[in-house]
Amino acid sequence: MTMKRFGRRLLALAACLPVLAGMATGTASAAPTGTTVGQSAVSWTGPLSTRGRYIVDANGDRFKLKAANWAGAQGTWEGSGNVDDPANNQAGQVSHNIPLGLDRVPMARLLADYHGLGLNSIRLPFANAMIHDTAPVPDSAVAANPQLKGRTPLQVYDAVVAALTADGFAVILNNHTTSYRFCCGLDGNERWNSGQSTQAWEDDWLFMVNRYQANKRVVGADLRNEVRRDTWDDPNWGLGDAHDEYAAFEEAGNRILQADPDMLVIMEGINWYGIPAAPFSHGRPTLTPVRNLSNTLIDSGKLVYSAHFYAYTGPANTGAGSGPGATNDPRYEDFTPEQLGQVVDDQALFVTQAGQHFTAPVWISEFGAGGRGSTDTKEQAWLHTFTDLLAARDTDFAIWPLVGWADTTGRPLDTWALLSYDPAGKRLGLSDPGDWRATDWNKLVDAPALTGPVAQPNHWNMLDLDHGDQNASRRMLARPDWNSGNRKGTCPDGQRLVALGRGDSRGLCTDAGEPATGSGDWVTVTDERYVTEGDWASGYNKLQCPDHTVAVGYSVHSDAMSALLCAPAAGPLPATGRNVWFDHGDNRPTSGGSVTSDWAPGHYKGQCADDEYLAGVAYTWRWLHYGAPDALLCRPLG
Repeated sequence: MTMKRFGRRLLALAACLPVLAGMATGTASAAPTGTTVGQSAVSWTGPLSTRGRYIVDANGDRFKLKAANWAGAQGTWEGSGNVDDPANNQAGQVSHNIPLGLDRVPMARLLADYHGLGLNSIRLPFANAMIHDTAPVPDSAVAANPQLKGRTPLQVYDAVVAALTADGFAVILNNHTTSYRFCCGLDGNERWNSGQSTQAWEDDWLFMVNRYQANKRVVGADLRNEVRRDTWDDPNWGLGDAHDEYAAFEEAGNRILQADPDMLVIMEGINWYGIPAAPFSHGRPTLTPVRNLSNTLIDSGKLVYSAHFYAYTGPANTGAGSGPGATNDPRYEDFTPEQLGQVVDDQALFVTQAGQHFTAPVWISEFGAGGRGSTDTKEQAWLHTFTDLLAARDTDFAIWPLVGWADTTGRPLDTWALLSYDPAGKRLGLSDPGDWRATDWNKLVDAPALTGPVAQPNHWNMLDLDHGDQNASRRMLARPDWNSGNRKGTCPDGQRLVALGRGDSRGLCTDAGEPATGSGDWVTVTDERYVTEGDWASGYNKLQCPDHTVAVGYSVHSDAMSALLCAPAAGPLPATGRNVWFDHGDNRPTSGGSVTSDWAPGHYKGQCADDEYLAGVAYTWRWLHYGAPDALLCRPLG
C-alpha cells in the first residue's frame, strides 16, 4: 500500500499443510451452507492464464479482474506501543493479523456483500510473519465466526481462501510485508529481502503455492507489495545485485511455476527510488524499466504486471504533505485528464501494447480515495478521471481497501474502505446513501469490456545475459549445463531464437509461425562443422545449426559468441536463406514482432522476420569486434 493517509500520519521515505478439506476445485462447485453463489461462481473455470494483454480462464475466455483488497493479514500495527491498542493500529483497527471484519460479521454475509459490489476476485495480502506465527488469534478476533476460534492466523487465512473460492471468487495471494508492521515508507518491509533473505522469501512463496495448489481458484502469486528504498539503498531493475528486483522476481516466478504451472505470477514495478528532496534524483519508476528489460518466465502465458496509483502521490512525489519527504513535484491529482492519461500510459499501461517483448496484462492492483465525509475536491476529481481512464482502457483493477471498521455510532474509522461494519456487524457500504464514490465505482464495474474467447497471440520474449544465465526452458532446466563456463540464454519451450543484440548479450525469442518441435536430441554447436551449404559469411567465424533444426539458445563468454543450442523441427525446413548484417547499425524488419520496442538499448540489433528462423550467427575477432555477433543467417520457416 502506498503511504496511505487514512487519517493517520504519512510515513515519508526520505527519513533517510495441506489445504483445508472442502476447498473448491477449478470448476464451479456447491458452496458451503450459508454462502451465496454469485454469477462469478458459474461463469468461469480456473486456472487463469494470459493471452496478450488479457487474462483468460481455462476455456480461453476473458476474465477481467474486478477486485478489491481484503486487508488485515499483513498486519495493522504501526510500529510503536502495545500491538493490541487501537491507537497504535492503522485507523484504530486491530486486525490481529487476519483479514478485517471476522470479529463483526459472519463469513457468508461478508461474501454476499462482496458479490453485491460486483467483485469477481480478491487480492488477499499477507505478511511472511503470518506463515511462521504459531499463536492462535484471540477469540475476540473471530467473534462473529466462532468456528475459527483457536486457529492461527495462517489457519484463519486458509479458511478465508476456502470460503472465497467456494463462493466463486478468484483469489490472488499478495506478499504485502515481511513483518506485521503497517505501513509504508521506512518500516522494515521495503523490499522482498527486508528483514529476511531472498532465499527465505522464495521458500515462503513455495510454501504458500504448494499449500493451495489443489485449489484452482487460487489463481495468482502477487510477489511483493511496493518495493522501495530503505534507509541506505535503492531497489533497481537489472543491476544484478542483492537489490535487483528484476532478477529476484524472475527467479521467484520461475520457482513458483516449477512448483505449480497453473499460477499467474504478478510483478509490481519499483514504487520508489532515491531521497525525495530537491538536490537528489528520486521518483516512482513503476513499470517504466520494463520498456527495455522485461521478464521472461518458463511459461509465457503466466506473467501479469501490476501498478498502484493514488491521487496524493505522483511520478516523483512521495505523497508527504510537509516535512521530510515533501517535494514540489506534481501529484497525480494535479494533472489534467489528458496529462493523467499520458502519465499512466507511460508508467504502466504501455505494457499492454500488442506484439512487443513486454506485452502482458497490467493490473492496477491498488487505487482508492476517502469516501463519505471527504471534502478533498482534488482527490474526488482525480478518482472521477482515473476511473474513466480505467474504464476506457478496459483495465483490470483492485481497489484499496475492501473492509474497515465503524464505531458504535456507525462512523467509519477508515473512510477509504468500501464496506464498514460496526461492532454489532451493521454495515455502512458504498451502496448506502452518502458515499460520493458510488457513481465512479459502478461506472468502473459496469464499463463495457472485452468478453468471450481471446485468440492465442504470438509471443516475443527477451533474454538478458547481462549478469548470468537466463534459462527459460523447462527442458533445459532439467538437464546438465549445455555449455559450461559461459553465460547462456535459452528460449521458453515452444519458442525459437529470432534476434541478437551486438555487444550486450541480449536476445529475442518468439513462437510466431513456430514449426513443431521434433523428438531428436538438442545439439550444442561450438564450431563450423554444420556449415554445409557454402560459406555465407566469408572471413568470419560461424556457428550454424544442423539442417532442419532451429536455434533456441545461445551462449557468450564476456560478450563474444560461444555456442548455439539447436532443437530439431518435426519436419524438413528450407536450407536457403539470407544474411542479416548488424555490425554497423540495426537491421530489423520494418514490421512484425517487437520491432517498435527496444530490448537492447544502445546496441545494434539483428532480427529475422516473423516467418523465418535463425539458423546461424557470424562473428569475428578482427577489427576490434571481439567476437560479438555481426550477422545472422535467417531462413524461411516454409
